[in-house]
Amino acid sequence: MPTTLVRAACPHDCPDTCAMLVTVEDGRAVKVRGDPDHPTTHGTLCTKVSRYPERTYHEGRVLHPLRRVGPKGSGRFEQVGWDEALADIAARLHAIAGPDGANAEAIVPYSYAGTMGLLQSESMAARFFNKLGASLLDRTICSSAGGEALIATYGAKIGMHVEHYAESKLIVIWGSNSITSNLHFWTYAQQAKRAGAKLVCIDPRRTETAEKCHQHIALLPGTDGALALGLMHELIVNDWLDHDYIERHTEGWPQLRERALAWPPERTAAASGIEAEVVRALARDYGTTKPAAIRLNYGMQRVRGGGSAARLIAILPCLVGAWRHPAGGMLLSASGWFRDAIDNAALRRPDLLGGRRPRTINMSTIGDDLLRESGEALADGSRFGPRIEALVVYNSNPVAVAPQSAKVAAGFGREDLFTVVLEHFMTDTADLADYVLPATTQLEHLDLQVSYGHTYALINEAAVAPLGEAKPNTEIFRLLAARMGFDEPCFAESDEDLARIAFKPAARGGFDFAELRAHGWQKLPIADAPFAEGGFATPNGKCRIDAPGLGVPDHLPNYESAASTPGLAARFPLAMISPPERNFLNSSFVNVASLRGIDGEPVLEIAPGDAAARGIASGQRVRIFNDRGSIQCKAVVGPRARPGVVNGLGVWWKKLARDGRNGNELTHQRLTDIGRAPSFYDCLVEVEPAALSPSR
Repeated sequence: MPTTLVRAACPHDCPDTCAMLVTVEDGRAVKVRGDPDHPTTHGTLCTKVSRYPERTYHEGRVLHPLRRVGPKGSGRFEQVGWDEALADIAARLHAIAGPDGANAEAIVPYSYAGTMGLLQSESMAARFFNKLGASLLDRTICSSAGGEALIATYGAKIGMHVEHYAESKLIVIWGSNSITSNLHFWTYAQQAKRAGAKLVCIDPRRTETAEKCHQHIALLPGTDGALALGLMHELIVNDWLDHDYIERHTEGWPQLRERALAWPPERTAAASGIEAEVVRALARDYGTTKPAAIRLNYGMQRVRGGGSAARLIAILPCLVGAWRHPAGGMLLSASGWFRDAIDNAALRRPDLLGGRRPRTINMSTIGDDLLRESGEALADGSRFGPRIEALVVYNSNPVAVAPQSAKVAAGFGREDLFTVVLEHFMTDTADLADYVLPATTQLEHLDLQVSYGHTYALINEAAVAPLGEAKPNTEIFRLLAARMGFDEPCFAESDEDLARIAFKPAARGGFDFAELRAHGWQKLPIADAPFAEGGFATPNGKCRIDAPGLGVPDHLPNYESAASTPGLAARFPLAMISPPERNFLNSSFVNVASLRGIDGEPVLEIAPGDAAARGIASGQRVRIFNDRGSIQCKAVVGPRARPGVVNGLGVWWKKLARDGRNGNELTHQRLTDIGRAPSFYDCLVEVEPAALSPSR
């Protein structure tokens, strides 16, 4: 067979959404590289995705349907045929739903961004669960606090073009380790730096990105809102405001102005754990440098007040008129630019609900919800509804990634819970399944991708045939629908049929499928400076400071901090954040030996003073604990951790950690102020040498 080059697109939860070229020899993918012609990929892939063939051809791939034959968690499975697996799964789901479907809410889908493709994420799967009448899933685990903050402020998840950062004169990288999690933005930031721009990194951790910036501001976790208010204070008192832009293109500023005046640099510094002069200097830079741009990322919104903090930061570019310039403004997410391009109703078919309104389960509280009884009273006064009797998991690994992991594992370990997992590998979640169904990787199926970091839509062509008996998610749900007796014509639509209806026609703001297939990508027609004259996606086109139902944003201290829970902080004096290990993407790639081997095992970064006070040396095994659980890691003593904060890098598969646990043993299930999201980085712990507690 000849060598061929196939256009593809990275499917993972990353703002870069790279265009890829796959080299195929004799039917086997031998190389994946970035497409040099795609404007934002410019020929470069991250270390993780450049090794995608290693993942696709991994010796641990699940290539046949598996059925559990031992107790849950025993790891005992047997290979079965697709017909047998589908027939049994359909029979079990039918029995749980009941003959009239009255108990269908006892069945819960659980998925997130294992793939962000329009087809393989929520097209045929959504149709299946809508027809079934299963519980709905609130997909909150990553970004919903920041996303809802943007919607409250700008009317949609929209921002500046990533390419224009190359012309910015000041770039504030806020809550982002861009070198590892937004590589292609970083190349533009480097261009700006070489042209004389100043780069400032705001992050509790001294990341690889912070090391390359001119300034690193290591604030305490969860104090970003306080810093934003302190910057506003200085913008006001020094009159570094664009009064015309504020007057014409914002609403609610007088109320926030009064709030900001109560946050002088000294108060901000005390709350954030930085120096007052740092607040003054950053405000001076931001208020007097044009164009100034903020690259915000989602780490900062994983705390109690994350939504309010994201709102406050999103308001800053309006106060100084940064939006007047293509290279000024802010970017957290660009996904809202695609809101009029994607035909979600055609893909997901909400009409199949037929007027039913199933309950919604929050994926971030799955640990509690799996352990609830039918009709249990909830904190808001409502009732839970039927006990969860079945889970269908795809594109996610909740036993590793969901907060308060001990509860999650206990819920998945229920012998009476019927669990089906669509997977590439035997993850922590797959280990607790009743059936594991082999899914294809991105190299083996058709898909379409949009981005939350740029404004290009991309196509992913299948480069190779599915390995073994693996099938695309779409085909698995298509076959399962047939077994369930769902005979609507939409369940017979092929992946190519889905691809052709995924976008609205170009005349209605979408994309022409034939052109997309021919060229590999297409760009949305968005102005270079989209908000130079206002025109936000709000009803009146103005930035909403006093948002309906939310009011004016304020700083909210963490659930767990010396300020809000001094008694708890006395027992557990260290704040723990759990940023991603640079060679993993959430829990993806953890089982790729060449990537996992770079660190070898989970590590905890701790500042020298905090380590010395606890008798901890670098390389020593330590125990990290609080009232929710404990884990053991290798300590790395050094400057990456600021005093009072430890960094537990994740997200490791628990089965690949020496003690069978990961950092989510320590996190809790309390939710953010808006967006109903988890507050992973709102967590107090203590650390001690592991040898001091051999029995625990």
